[in-house]
Amino acid sequence: MRFFLMLYAWYVVGLCFLVSRGECVIHKSLLKDIDGVNKVGSYIGVVVPNGFEMNPLLQSSSFVMDQTRPYLDISGRRFRIGTLENQRVIIVMTGLSMLNAGITTQLLLSLFNVKGVLHFGIAGNANTKLEIGDVVIPKFWAHTGLWSWQRYGQGPESELPLESNGDYTRDVGYLKFSDYNNDTTVDNLLNNVWYQPEEVFPINTTPETRQHVFWVPVDKHYFALSKKLEDLKLEECIDATTCLPRVPKVARVERGVSANMFIDNGAYRTFLNSKFNVTPIDMESAAVALICFQQKIPFIAIRALSDLAGGGSSISNEASIFAPLAAQNAVATLIKFVQLLHS
Repeated sequence: MRFFLMLYAWYVVGLCFLVSRGECVIHKSLLKDIDGVNKVGSYIGVVVPNGFEMNPLLQSSSFVMDQTRPYLDISGRRFRIGTLENQRVIIVMTGLSMLNAGITTQLLLSLFNVKGVLHFGIAGNANTKLEIGDVVIPKFWAHTGLWSWQRYGQGPESELPLESNGDYTRDVGYLKFSDYNNDTTVDNLLNNVWYQPEEVFPINTTPETRQHVFWVPVDKHYFALSKKLEDLKLEECIDATTCLPRVPKVARVERGVSANMFIDNGAYRTFLNSKFNVTPIDMESAAVALICFQQKIPFIAIRALSDLAGGGSSISNEASIFAPLAAQNAVATLIKFVQLLHS
């Protein structure tokens, strides 16, 4: 597989000689640097959404930047190269949203010799049994922003457009907007949205042969290993006067979801938990999971709960206060997981 990736890379180099340097996607010198990184061996890919989540990791004594090639800048992303707990890693920030997370993860896997992907960050919490500051590790991830929006007047018995072609399905479930009217006896013109699985094209199948997946599993070995994190001590105070009501904990949970929406709505939070048994709600993890699923690369996501996704006070979202603490707890859990991975 890596041979074909490098063959493709050198094919791109050949194209560079046919166009101006400004039009070339990857320049010859950069490809040589990528080749040099890959010749060292395989890496753990560490994928993180934002700078405030990444900075505690970069500032940790556990991370040592490579002195020869500390980073490579590719397509607007900076791939930081080094070791974490003496294990070779490439750390990359995706930016906000499913699209950015998917593009960045695919770049990471296409260009570098990555043997597994660890994703971490903060998330909203839809699980009333857990609290802000806790770190959760779901067994499955789903993208809940892909919908078939049903026209007014049709219901659960009505076939969706293109359903007979296999493009859309009623298997996953739906959200009925009139269930959330102030007066629930009145219908709602927004009607229903049906949650849809993603189309995926795994690398070990015939090209352009689609499969459908809604719940994407994390790597079985990674998830089993994560049980050893449950006794990890986490931070509970932001400062001397602002502390959580109890010491945070690491918990393995069944499901997490992602979509291009920041959820700060108590009704939708309750719906996601009751319908899908969801704990963390974020904007990137499912995209990273889907790319790794298609590329057959081991993957796990670690998310620290920074807010209640609209389930708390009506005055403000808790993330403005507790996001830094949650980010620090996510980093601490990630570092411990890397230790366990190679112990």
